[in-house]
Amino acid sequence: MQKLDPVMLAVLKGRLEQIADEMDATLFRSAFNPIIAEAHDASHGLYHAKTGETLIQGKSGLPVFVGAMSFAVKMVIDKVEVENIVLKQGDVFVFNDPYEGGTHLSDFKLVKPFFHEGEIFCFLASVGHWHDVGGNVPGNYNPVATECYQEGMLIPPVFLYKEGVLNEDIIAILQSNSRLPGSLYGDLNGQVSALDLGDRRLKDLLQEYGKEKITSALVELNQSAARLMASYISDLPNGTYSAEDWLDNDGIIDEPLKIGLDIIIADNRMTLDFSRTSAACDGPVNISRSTCIASCYVALKHIFREVPANAGVLEPIDFIIPEDSLLSVGRPKPVCGYTETILRVIDVMFQVISQVAPEMSNGCAYGTINALSMAGYRKNGVRWVMFSFFGGGHGGHPNGDGLNHGNAPISTATIPPLEILEAAYPIRFTRWALRPDSGGPGKNRGGCGAIYEIELLEEKADAFLFGERGKFGPPGVIGGESGALNKFSYPTGVNGETSPPMVSKMVGIHLEQNQRIRLETPGGGGYGDAFERDPKLVAEDVRLGYVTANSAFENYRCSVSDDGILDQQETDRLRETS
Repeated sequence: MQKLDPVMLAVLKGRLEQIADEMDATLFRSAFNPIIAEAHDASHGLYHAKTGETLIQGKSGLPVFVGAMSFAVKMVIDKVEVENIVLKQGDVFVFNDPYEGGTHLSDFKLVKPFFHEGEIFCFLASVGHWHDVGGNVPGNYNPVATECYQEGMLIPPVFLYKEGVLNEDIIAILQSNSRLPGSLYGDLNGQVSALDLGDRRLKDLLQEYGKEKITSALVELNQSAARLMASYISDLPNGTYSAEDWLDNDGIIDEPLKIGLDIIIADNRMTLDFSRTSAACDGPVNISRSTCIASCYVALKHIFREVPANAGVLEPIDFIIPEDSLLSVGRPKPVCGYTETILRVIDVMFQVISQVAPEMSNGCAYGTINALSMAGYRKNGVRWVMFSFFGGGHGGHPNGDGLNHGNAPISTATIPPLEILEAAYPIRFTRWALRPDSGGPGKNRGGCGAIYEIELLEEKADAFLFGERGKFGPPGVIGGESGALNKFSYPTGVNGETSPPMVSKMVGIHLEQNQRIRLETPGGGGYGDAFERDPKLVAEDVRLGYVTANSAFENYRCSVSDDGILDQQETDRLRETS
């Protein structure tokens, strides 16, 4: 091990991160699927040769994959050890196992050993959300699945390449199980290209600086993250702090499911205890233990923002996740809706930390990706599947109001642009707008959710929704109030419309040409007491259309006209009497 000076460490950190960033960019440019190409639902990184721990991850990839991919790489390492496989240059594994490897079946992982001087130096890995991987529902978010086999194909780690030779049989199997085999093939090749580029860049870096210096940098970056996280924890008061939040239902039984968290802080260590969480359920809002840990990592990175993105973040953290809970399931429990559950895990983390260090927390974001798919056949018989996720408001925070119409805090992904969706599929957005009064009232208001209306242009299609926050709005913190509930409606009968019996989940919505579905997403939770908000800011909210005059009166005790003119005298009187 070499002792590196801070300048050299910073240079090597930048060079290593650049490798992962270029891998991200390579896939984003070459993917066929808009969820990767436009929304950036993918990630790349370098992983430890023996433990699979995250060494480096790109800045554009999804943070939730940092924790999950370390489990995926470890799954390959364990397979190699158990089966006495001798890895060679040019080997690449492909798989999507969501239990050991984390997340859900749509996320396909490629793992490649990187050799230097005849030995495995590290693993390179790529993960991307493929457009369709079979199962009962196009796009794979099946809200009524009761086992993984109804969600899509499940592939264990198998060789895609063996010593650089492509296994064409594996590609044939993958393509035959997808409604969109061309999209699958393009995304797969994009991931292979990203790994090849990462291999070349890392070889160049090792040739320039040498193995010892690069290894020393990776060790120091990991240790630095662990020390910094332990330091942050030691600044917090010792004790046990608790919060709980709820999922609407599991899609099968219309009963709420609890995510209960107790955080125990003891000097420079933190224990995350999920013992009060509901048991594993029949429907697809279960997640694996690896996915739960990955979501905790994301929440910690939101709270402790300066800590580097590697496995060192989790070294001072202990986990208690009961095996019978919905946060630690195994095959064949369904897990396709994992995004909804990890968002709730992040939410309870925000709520607990607000009790300990309110200056480090924020109101909860809108809390659902509203996974929506529409599928049918074009007039020429070609299959089409539109899958997308949609935005909402983020929570108010110590420094200001929440972001309007942002993406879920599990990622750095973006909401696919409507122009791309309209160009690719026979649909038209007749509404894409902010949703007034959806942000939770607070000293710092929650951001606004959105209203989407989508019209079908083909003769017929089916639609499917997997959402949450239809019963329990995104909570505020430090006295802030909750954001608005999620709402979804679809046509029924002659000129009628209705909402799903399960509030936020529905399959088999049959649409005819020119019919529309409507989605109103939640806003973020507020931060601080709404009566402490400056009335002039409330008036500006009314002027901009974020808040209506009625809401200003009811929630902020402010007298504001529809055009945003504040009656300061009447507002003072209202606040005094309240």
